Amino acid sequence: MKYQKKAQYKYVSYLWDDAKAASFNGNEVDLFIYRSNMLGADLRLTNYAGGNTSCKIQDKDPLTGKMVDVMWVKGSGGDIGTLKKAGCASLYVEKLHNLKNVYRGLEFEDEMVELFNYCLFNLKSAAPSIDTPLHGLLPYKHIDHLHPDALIAIAAAKDGEKIMKEIWGDTMVWIPWQRPGFDLGLKLEEAVKKNPNLKGLILGGHGLFTWGDTSYESYINTLNTIEEASEYLAKNYGVKKPIFAGKKIDSLAPEKRKDQAAKIIPTLRGLASTFNRMVGGFNDDERVLEFVNSNDCLRLAKIGTSCPDHFLRTKIQPLVLDIAPDADVESPEVVAKLEKQFAEYREMYKGYYDRCKRANSPAMRDPNPVVILYPGVGMFNFAKDRQTARVSGEFYINAINVMKGAEAVSTYQGLPEQEAFDIEYWLLEEAKLQRMPKEKPLSRKVAIITGSGGGIGKAIAKKMVEEGACVMLSDLNPEWLKEAVEEFTKSYGKDIVRGVLLDISKAEQIENAFKEASLAFGGVDIVVNCAGLAISKSLETTEEKDWDIQFDVMPKGQFLMSKAGVAVLRKQKLGGDIVNIASKNGLVSGPNNLAYGSAKAAQIHGTRLLAAELGKDKIRVNCVNPDAVIGGSKIWETTGWAEGRAKAYGITVAELPAFYASRSLMNEIVYAEDIANGVFAFVGGHLSKSTGNILNVDGGVAASFVR
Repeated sequence: MKYQKKAQYKYVSYLWDDAKAASFNGNEVDLFIYRSNMLGADLRLTNYAGGNTSCKIQDKDPLTGKMVDVMWVKGSGGDIGTLKKAGCASLYVEKLHNLKNVYRGLEFEDEMVELFNYCLFNLKSAAPSIDTPLHGLLPYKHIDHLHPDALIAIAAAKDGEKIMKEIWGDTMVWIPWQRPGFDLGLKLEEAVKKNPNLKGLILGGHGLFTWGDTSYESYINTLNTIEEASEYLAKNYGVKKPIFAGKKIDSLAPEKRKDQAAKIIPTLRGLASTFNRMVGGFNDDERVLEFVNSNDCLRLAKIGTSCPDHFLRTKIQPLVLDIAPDADVESPEVVAKLEKQFAEYREMYKGYYDRCKRANSPAMRDPNPVVILYPGVGMFNFAKDRQTARVSGEFYINAINVMKGAEAVSTYQGLPEQEAFDIEYWLLEEAKLQRMPKEKPLSRKVAIITGSGGGIGKAIAKKMVEEGACVMLSDLNPEWLKEAVEEFTKSYGKDIVRGVLLDISKAEQIENAFKEASLAFGGVDIVVNCAGLAISKSLETTEEKDWDIQFDVMPKGQFLMSKAGVAVLRKQKLGGDIVNIASKNGLVSGPNNLAYGSAKAAQIHGTRLLAAELGKDKIRVNCVNPDAVIGGSKIWETTGWAEGRAKAYGITVAELPAFYASRSLMNEIVYAEDIANGVFAFVGGHLSKSTGNILNVDGGVAASFVR
């Protein structure tokens, strides 16, 4: 069957580039990868790591030298939008069919996954996914299995099969809901044998299968089918009944939504972290607001999601907050109400687990919600890292789209509770979780570092990221900040870093920085006060403005950052760390250093005072004292400090590194990375019961020994 491109697409994106496709010179595997990437680039077609694609080619058997049928298919855990050959499994088609000879039935479904390995053509393949037989047992050369919102809306509708026939007649077949596996592959094979002229299949409550003789034909068939489903839904929105039964409440104004979200999210994070610390985020997308503000929000939310991909990332159901949009979310009364709602959610989840568990089910996992809906404000998502939290939010928006479409044309149906449980606690999923790499020491934590556009602050931020943390970079210099954010994004990905312009002598700017950190990541765990400047002058040449600016930036900035940070940390009730970057000069007297040394001494003693005050909150406050950090330091590069110190010691700037090294006990030059390691020593977990300490990172300067 030939598939022709529609003249115009309104609901999907046609991204195929003929010139790009021609550059693959007819290589079917390359074209399959290209098709997969184009499909994955449009989130209306499928979601992150959702769905899978395949192609079947002829290749030479390395043992017999004969040409055999080989299937390339997206491997387990991959994402079609970023798929490469290394993320695919390639398998003998004949051997996949031979698995029918050993298949023992639904009760033994899971054992088939191990047997897929006996079918591998390329022994360096990615692990085959549970969907492998769904592709391998179908006769088509190119197959797309996607989870487009428009199709799932029909697949999750009470009258879905009837609607399918209304749109596509006899060119599509409905396969009732069944968990993916070998038996489902057999059912798909049987359906196409009985109906040889099909253009696709709809899996009830799940998704879409489409195909073609070439990669391009499969791509066009997929686009056309999703476009047709989208057109059908669009004609029905608001026709039979108001969308989501109409609006129940109004949203707060955009800025007020952000303010309210920033105030409540640290509390939500703390409550969502009673089992394990979570990272979060906030979303007030128009689609979210249309749903959370509606009359049907609570009813539909309790039904849960339908598509297994949605469910695995959003849990059995979200928590819908029962508080007014403009409530005083920092008041003890509202906090107590939130605590009660979370406790009720955990009890609900435990009841679900107890009702549905089987003799071999894994132990109950985290009973806290992943998705939290706040009518009038938006949606919060919490997970083990920022990417997972973001993706859970994207999947719940997919679920909202599905509910909207299903309700417009019929009645929305979620997965039956037992089916949902069997997916969530599927032993194959548990095995996948057990294979996950060990988390890094700072995983699930968020750090805000002042002065992190360059120098020591940037080195500290890099260390935090490399050890697993999300970071909020901040700096007074917009160019440095922009460069740092771009560098971190390129090196580590978009989810782990944000940046905010910050003058730490301004309380309102600090409040905004913590607001942005909370909205981006759910809160803060580590506050590093690193921003500083240095002016080296004798007493007679030191001006009042020199004294004021150094005290404004360092002791005052440290005070303001700590005050705002502690407010967030206390809401979370998860403890935390404040690390202050002071200096050897706060302990050792030297010439031409009155203002700087005094400011650093104030930072050091402020550390001890805060440690004494915050111990009851499990908030540790410690201090790192560098000395002569020349390599990579913005102070040395931009402030004239190097010239001032060289003059004070009667040497040249070029001689400073060797001079500082020679006066240390270890005769070592100190680098920004050494200071970063010092900070990590305090926050990395091994010193979780240490507070009020000073760690000198100076190569060993005897005069700065604290004891």
